[in-house]
Amino acid sequence: MKFSEIKDMTLTEALAKSRDLRLEMFNLRLQQASAQLEKTARLRTLRRDIARLETRASQLRNLQQA
Repeated sequence: MKFSEIKDMTLTEALAKSRDLRLEMFNLRLQQASAQLEKTARLRTLRRDIARLETRASQLRNLQQA
């Protein structure tokens, strides 16, 4: 997910997408623990996407408070 896609999201959308990605990451970690995970790089991309979404959510919160 690119930041250009994220910057058009509202706070609610960013938080919902972040929640979905965290759930996916949880499922992938379970697969990794049971040695069933094939695409290990997906964990890295998910972690980065979550960070991007959380950064955008923080920016939107700061804009609402100002």
